[in-house]
Amino acid sequence: MTRILIIEDEATIAQLEKDYFELSGFAVDICHTGSEGLGHALGGDYNLIIVDLQLPGIDGFELCRRIREAKEVPIFIVSAKKEEIDKLRAFNLGADDYITKPFSPSELVARAKAHLTRYERMLSKLEPMEKHEIQIRGVHIDKNSRRVFVRNHEVLFTAREFDVLVFLASHPNRVFSKDDLFERIWGMDSSGDIATVTVHIRKIREKLEADPSNPQYIETVWGAGYRFTV
Repeated sequence: MTRILIIEDEATIAQLEKDYFELSGFAVDICHTGSEGLGHALGGDYNLIIVDLQLPGIDGFELCRRIREAKEVPIFIVSAKKEEIDKLRAFNLGADDYITKPFSPSELVARAKAHLTRYERMLSKLEPMEKHEIQIRGVHIDKNSRRVFVRNHEVLFTAREFDVLVFLASHPNRVFSKDDLFERIWGMDSSGDIATVTVHIRKIREKLEADPSNPQYIETVWGAGYRFTV
């Protein structure tokens, strides 16, 4: 059974989320403090973790950072903080989605299912008999081992960064909008919140480009999106 951890200090909201997820067949645990949530997140085997930002003890930002350092499990932020800077900070720390309060419990469940489907599909793509490699101007991407070498030096990418990089490099010279990338990589409609795409492109450039401010691989096509040039 798919297991979800909810880290939320407001008991009524936590219980509401739990009820909706359990109605959809998920097993749910609840923690009400950041410290308790961190212990469960790192010690448990969860398929998805939902985090509020304003938590007693360890706040949601720090919680997200520590969880992401240890695990690739999808992380959702559900918070009353609506400022763009808060969303960007959360995505930069490794969050996969951000939903503001008040929210629709049905939408939360639907978006969680979409992320889980995408994540499970990614993990199931095992093709041991085929060699999948991309080599473009000093960048060597091994899809099977999920390793990236830039000018003969291995560079570490998170799972989502790797997916974005592989997708763009697999479709060279084609322009993809932020909405296109969100739908194809995150596996669902952007619902108007595509800041995470910008964050991931920036982080990929920092690891890939000799001069991230003057990118030679992933170019911005103003008003249209991004393309991987060859």
